[in-house]
Amino acid sequence: MAEATNEQIAIKATYFSIIGNTSLALIKGAAGIFGNSYALIADAIESTADIFSSVLVLFGIKYSNRPADENHPYGHGRAEPLITFLVVGFLITSATIIAYESIENIQTPHGLPKPFTLFILGAIIIWKEISFRLVMKRSKETNSSSLKADAWHHRSDAITSVAAFIGISVALFMGKGYESADDWSALFAAGFILYNCYHIFRPALGEIMDENLYEDIIEEIRKVSTTVQGISGTEKCFIRKSGMKYHVDLHALVDGSLSVRAGHELAHKLQDTLHHDIPELGNILIHIEPSGHHD
Repeated sequence: MAEATNEQIAIKATYFSIIGNTSLALIKGAAGIFGNSYALIADAIESTADIFSSVLVLFGIKYSNRPADENHPYGHGRAEPLITFLVVGFLITSATIIAYESIENIQTPHGLPKPFTLFILGAIIIWKEISFRLVMKRSKETNSSSLKADAWHHRSDAITSVAAFIGISVALFMGKGYESADDWSALFAAGFILYNCYHIFRPALGEIMDENLYEDIIEEIRKVSTTVQGISGTEKCFIRKSGMKYHVDLHALVDGSLSVRAGHELAHKLQDTLHHDIPELGNILIHIEPSGHHD
């Protein structure tokens, strides 16, 4: 039930991103063209890329939450970090296009941007920061790496809009000779997008490579385990993330005089307790160790 709820939360957040990015791409594009601001047009390009990346995130969330089958005994969760890689690809592509066009515009004489573009940018900045906080909150609730990447799309969009706001303000305040300030701000925004790409890519890579990144969950697992009567402690505990779930390999310590059947029943009791107290756990493999024994 918790898994279905998490999937629904993530899907709603992604639809929110798709609708928001579509609206903003149209608004930014129109304002950039009529307001003579390439920084706004660059923002529109990024928002357009964000639409496609959000669609990818939606597909990844739905696919990664498919139940386990014969060919995928651990489920389809690894599809999510793969989708995150594609999302990063979209970001890199949009940043490259923005940087190229910015350099072209810096070298080409053009008029000053229109003052009304500042009001539009101000509203966009506020909306994008709200969007970032909302989607990031949902990514933490659902343990979704691709939703986290989608959230950072909103934050990077807000930052590029801040850069555009500063560039247009400089161009309007300083007047003739500073027309390219708008284009320099777009170039800075492209660099910031590339910087964010690494911070989105790195956690997803760690998930694919099964890096040990979950000490807080391990500590919680150890604490819950000792609440089960008959479990005297724990030894090894390995975690690997797949989609919105964490798969666990745990060595539990029990009385060495227990029968095989009693140890087996105790392992199942421990599994049930962990699933109940930590709903985000997926497959749990329990290895029973006699107390005092060390590998």
